[in-house]
Amino acid sequence: MFMKDRIPTWLAVGGYVAIAAVATVTLPQIFNPLEWYYVVVIYLFAPALAFCNAYGCGLTDWSLASTYGKLAIFVIGAWAGKSQGGVLAGLAACGVMMNIVSTASDLMQDFKTGYLTLASPRSMFVSQVIGTAMGCVIAPCVFWIFYSAFPDLGQQGSEYPAPYAVVYRNLAILGVEGFGSLPKHCLALCYALFAAAILTNVVRDTVPKKWARFVPIPMAIAIPFYIPQPFAIDMCVGSLILFIWETRDKAKANAFGPAVASGLICGEGIWSVPKSILALAKVNPPICMKFLSRRTNLKVDDFLATLSR
Repeated sequence: MFMKDRIPTWLAVGGYVAIAAVATVTLPQIFNPLEWYYVVVIYLFAPALAFCNAYGCGLTDWSLASTYGKLAIFVIGAWAGKSQGGVLAGLAACGVMMNIVSTASDLMQDFKTGYLTLASPRSMFVSQVIGTAMGCVIAPCVFWIFYSAFPDLGQQGSEYPAPYAVVYRNLAILGVEGFGSLPKHCLALCYALFAAAILTNVVRDTVPKKWARFVPIPMAIAIPFYIPQPFAIDMCVGSLILFIWETRDKAKANAFGPAVASGLICGEGIWSVPKSILALAKVNPPICMKFLSRRTNLKVDDFLATLSR
């Protein structure tokens, strides 16, 4: 049922070549340090990496597109060099690679759903094209709303500090300047923590299941270190809700947990749009809550006491 309506191979190959040609011509005009032959090399190697990402995502439901993007940062950044704008070239190459690799895994996940529901792959593909065309208009508009509502977007200490931007920029600098730009003992710490993460995973996979659930997952520990506090708190609260739910009704928690989590994530994401609109209208919240250190809180109390006198 699913295979009888498959997409012709010539269409897939021809479409990929056409997109590569357009990208090779247009991207160097947008990002001057990104030479045309960098883009050609990316599109030559991307299919193999896209296959790996789609295969792994199908098995684990976890896309590693950002990992392949980091690979492009290091390779293209080092190839361009510092004098030729290697940082910008590496970041642009990362965007190109991530778009190719992530699209492959996203399409594969959708086709997997179509296979299970006996849907037509052609109709799904056409829907993807329509959705992508809509995104080309909607995404810039949403970004414009954010950019207009929050002038300090991306700056440290702002409401939206864009932590990934800092991480990826530093990766690009590292790719251009080499390991010599790292602080003292940084590599030694990286090696030690890498070995500790591997050892922890080995222990978790080898000990009996009743003990394995008490062994922490290194990736889960690492994620809160490079995402802002609200996301880390949301993940912690969500995990606590799921833990309590599993203790009360494990069957329902396993069945409906992903759906509830998806709803919570979707709801929070949707709220950011009206929040930006309210910020554009200069509407301030009725109350403000802050968490201060004990020393700072004492200073605030002393200052308020002087005002009351």
